[in-house]
Amino acid sequence: MRRRLAGALVLLLALPLVTSGCGIAERANGTTPPPVQPTTVLPTAVAPPQAEGLDGTTGAPGPQVCTAIARPLATRLEHPVTARPMAWNDGGLPSMDLCMLLVDGRPVTIGVSALPSRPDSLVRLMNGAGGVDSLPELGPEALIGESRLVFHAAGHAVRVTPAGGIDIGTPDGVNRATAVAIAEAARDAVPHVLRPVRQVDETCQLSNSAAERFVRVRVQLRRDYRVKGALTCIWGTPGATVSIVEAFDQKTIPEAEQVPPPQFAPLGDPGYYLPESAELVFCQGRRVVRVAALTDPPQAVTLDTLTTLVDPMLPLFLR
Repeated sequence: MRRRLAGALVLLLALPLVTSGCGIAERANGTTPPPVQPTTVLPTAVAPPQAEGLDGTTGAPGPQVCTAIARPLATRLEHPVTARPMAWNDGGLPSMDLCMLLVDGRPVTIGVSALPSRPDSLVRLMNGAGGVDSLPELGPEALIGESRLVFHAAGHAVRVTPAGGIDIGTPDGVNRATAVAIAEAARDAVPHVLRPVRQVDETCQLSNSAAERFVRVRVQLRRDYRVKGALTCIWGTPGATVSIVEAFDQKTIPEAEQVPPPQFAPLGDPGYYLPESAELVFCQGRRVVRVAALTDPPQAVTLDTLTTLVDPMLPLFLR
C-alpha cells in the first residue's frame, strides 16, 4: 500500500512538467527560485529581442519601403529583387518600422525610425556593428559597418541590414555597392511611405496609463497590431520606448541560454528578468511574452517597473 501511494505521489509531481508549454527552466531539484533582488544595472540594449518568425511574411499591412523599391531596384541591380508584403516593429530606441527585401535571394531588412531621429540615433543604431566608417554617398552623418549601414532620410533614421553582412563574403551577404544601392533607393522612397505615428489596438489601451507613467509624458508613438493572433503593443517618445510583444508557439526562450543564466522572475512558467536589456520575458502555455522599457539616456529598469507595465494585460496572457 505504501509503495502504491509513493508511486501516485511521483506521478502527481511530474504532471506539471509534462503539461507545461515552456518548461525549459524547471529546476532539477524542484526548489523555488530565490526572490529577485533589486538591481541598479543600466540597460545597454538598443532593442529587445524580436519574436520568432517576424520576417515580412506576416505582420502589419500598409505602405512600406521594401514594396516601394523592389521593382526599380531590380532594374538597377540587374538581379531579382522581391519584397515581402508585411511590416513589423522592433520596440527599440529608436523604434523602427521594419520590412524585408530578398535581393537575389538574400534577405535584407530595412528599418525606418517611426519617430523623427535624434542627434545620436545613427550612433545608437550602429552599436555592436564592429568597425564603423563614414558613408559620404548617403550624407555627412551616414555610417557603414560589416553588419549594417545607417543614414538619415526625411528627418528619420534608416538602417539597412543584410542577413549575411556587407563585403564579408558570406552566402547571405551583399557587397558594398549593392548595400549602397539599396540604401539610395530607400532614401528616395522614405518620404512617400512614412506611416502615421499612431496605430492603436484597444487591447493595448489596458496598459496605456502605465506606459505613460513610465515615460512621464503623453506618448507620441503607438504601434499596436496582431501577428497570427499574437499581440504587439509599442508606446514611444523620442527618449523612451515601452513594448509588450506576444508570440504563439515559440518553442524556447533564447534568453534562458545566456551565460551566466538570467535571473528568475516570479511570473510565468518560466519567467526571467534581464536588467541589462531592461526586459521581462515569460512563458505561459503556448505564449511567450516580452516586456521591455528603454530610455535614452539609459536608466535602471526594475522588475517591479516591468511587472507594473504588463500587469493590466495579464488576464489576457494568462487565460
